[in-house]
Amino acid sequence: MSVSAIRGAAAYGRAPLLLSHFQVPAISVTVQMRKFNDRWSRVSLFARYSQAQDFSTGFRDRIDNLPKLVEDILQISINTGPRGALRLAQGIQAIIGVGGEWLTDVSKAANTSTGLSTQMQLGLLSPLYLRRLFERMGATYIKLGQFIASAPTLFPADYVQEFQNCFDRAPPVPFNEIEAILREELQRPLDSVYEYIDPVPIASASIAQVHGARLKSSQQEVVIKVLKPGIEDILVADLNFVYVVARILEFVNPELQRTSLVGIVRDIKESMLEEVDFRKEAVNIESFRRYLENMGLGRQAKAPMVYQHCSTRRVLTMERLYGVPLTDLDSIRSLVPDPEVTLVTALNVWFGSLIACETFHADVHAGNLWLLRDGRIGFLDFGIVGRISPKTWAAMEVFLESFATEDYEAMASSLIQMGATEKDVDVKAFARDLEKLFSSIQDLDTEIVVATARGPNAAAVSANIVADERQMNALFLDVVRVSESYGLRFPREFALLIKQLLYFDRYTRILAPNMNMLQDQRVTIVSNRRMRSLNQFQ
Repeated sequence: MSVSAIRGAAAYGRAPLLLSHFQVPAISVTVQMRKFNDRWSRVSLFARYSQAQDFSTGFRDRIDNLPKLVEDILQISINTGPRGALRLAQGIQAIIGVGGEWLTDVSKAANTSTGLSTQMQLGLLSPLYLRRLFERMGATYIKLGQFIASAPTLFPADYVQEFQNCFDRAPPVPFNEIEAILREELQRPLDSVYEYIDPVPIASASIAQVHGARLKSSQQEVVIKVLKPGIEDILVADLNFVYVVARILEFVNPELQRTSLVGIVRDIKESMLEEVDFRKEAVNIESFRRYLENMGLGRQAKAPMVYQHCSTRRVLTMERLYGVPLTDLDSIRSLVPDPEVTLVTALNVWFGSLIACETFHADVHAGNLWLLRDGRIGFLDFGIVGRISPKTWAAMEVFLESFATEDYEAMASSLIQMGATEKDVDVKAFARDLEKLFSSIQDLDTEIVVATARGPNAAAVSANIVADERQMNALFLDVVRVSESYGLRFPREFALLIKQLLYFDRYTRILAPNMNMLQDQRVTIVSNRRMRSLNQFQ
């Protein structure tokens, strides 16, 4: 066969077959390379065409969505009004303030041998300085920081850990402004409703202020929770701004739509606006009170009565409860003979509410969970509540049982059932990683018991417990991190539940250091099966 024949065959794609019978390596290489180059050219051309087509399609989609984005931004700007400009000025002032702190810290670090830490290199976007900025920005961003702290499945671990320290504290509003809000909301003279109102607030947070008072008609001691003036405008302006930023980010980078960024911001917005409508909190309180009554728990626990005739959207008047937080061991011992029984009661009431109540108390820190003077458990402040789906609770029940019995395969299976994933998970490998992780708890337990036993006073015990809570938070973040390595994403209600369990773990270490709260036979973790007969109470 001639070279021209071989070349002709190559043009029709038959060269490799024909060349295998001839010893003409130079010609073979030439022909094969030509064929490869031709194919590569076609592949490259097709790849460039596909990329251009994808880009063109994505660009067209973005152009199609642009009018809607502009319309939303204009509508939000109209709804926000002049308050947006005011918040912008306040935001700039906060950035300058925290920026000054950062520059001061940088100048100090520059004179040391260690140099700039990673935190300082990130500037105001680092967890530390961003948390400080949020605290300076006030109510909205403090609440946003607390949301970050309670959502480790949505945010990086360093930020979740830092925002555990996001404190909700604010200077009190002058009493004359509180009186003006009360008169405006109640629409009648205050002395016709209250015998007196203490002008010195019991507490002052970013959103609300609380004052002691006495009702005129019944002489009942009450507390009045009053929404601070202008706070709704601030929330609306801030949340609208955050929403617009999220919309723009998703428009610029469509990949962010997979993370549901706008959806997350929308959920945060709805949650925060619910928190400043005290009618919603009143409904939560009444729901919990019905749960206590229907379950026959009135002698074990109590939530404050709401006085509807002097409660509105911005004012909540409640029965005043007197007691001590569950972290005050000495005071608890003066009220009850066995603090351990108090803890068991608190656990049973809270666990029962997960199924038998429409919502569960999702903020049981020491300021909201008391031992009352009459020996009952007092549940306060229902501004933050959770709603748990039957699927999540069924998985959570298995998780708690497996945690108590150290059955790591069952634990892995429950976490897989609870989380959302797009791939198959190796249960045995996941279980082995969880076992390695939870083996650290035994060392943690020993260290805390020893530290508590040697503590010369209650303050020392409290300090040890706070350090342990940080370690437990870190442990939870490790669980999330390991789970995410297997492609799992958990619902936020899982994080809320675990956060409350960490609070109860803290109370256990103070009130009953030798008790395992998940294995103790006196603690009843109510199951869906056992609660079906109680559906008439829902």
